Amino acid sequence: MSPTPIQRLASAAAAPLVLFGCAARTVDYPPETPRGQIATQPGRPGFVVAAPHASSDAHTGAIAAEVARRTGFGLVIASGFGLEADTWRRPGRRYQVNRPFEGTPSRPPSEETASEGARRIYEAYQDRVREAAQGRLRFYAEIHGNNRRETSSRIEVATVGVDRELAERLRALAELVRDAHLRSRAGAPRLEVLVEPADPLVYAASGAKREGILRLPERALHIELPRTARVEHRELYTAIVADFVVQAVALPRGD
Repeated sequence: MSPTPIQRLASAAAAPLVLFGCAARTVDYPPETPRGQIATQPGRPGFVVAAPHASSDAHTGAIAAEVARRTGFGLVIASGFGLEADTWRRPGRRYQVNRPFEGTPSRPPSEETASEGARRIYEAYQDRVREAAQGRLRFYAEIHGNNRRETSSRIEVATVGVDRELAERLRALAELVRDAHLRSRAGAPRLEVLVEPADPLVYAASGAKREGILRLPERALHIELPRTARVEHRELYTAIVADFVVQAVALPRGD
């Protein structure tokens, strides 16, 4: 059986995109801009899942593609926008893609800098998200990864359009979904789930909320996954994230 367009998108972080029936566009503006790509796949209008850092946040492109396959959401994957290579000391600097800045993973937004290349790449990414939404962006889920020690045993969910009461219900939903999957996976890690604004987060996505892509959706989940959820137990936590996302969409507000 030949791979589907979404399955092809899952390889975005590992190799140049080879897509059939999908819109994969190279972003190549000023001479210093990396020849990155932003690929899109249409799905349920108004609902999009995305991975803006598919190259530097390992396996997030594959996770987003599988979540899109399971939910039927539109899909956006950006890859190849690194400015510096990672070293054993620290991750390399990159275009942030989902906001018009350059920065280094795990560093605070105050250290990010604006540039013409970053602005143009962000505008291209924003256009692809709008295309995938096919109109009003009602719900947006963005998949990220980090390797910080203090977040290695938890999933953090920053939010847009979510109050404290709804955040508590989202957290309870995520825990129920997680535990249902873990019942058949003895020995798998039981990652804690934190949801903003009910819980304090390391990754609050403040830059993307203030000047980036998170200004667009009516409701959004910015999902930060530790390494164990993206590498050693990727299949398990991809299923957990997909089930959580599709049920989170249906969860009504409390008001």
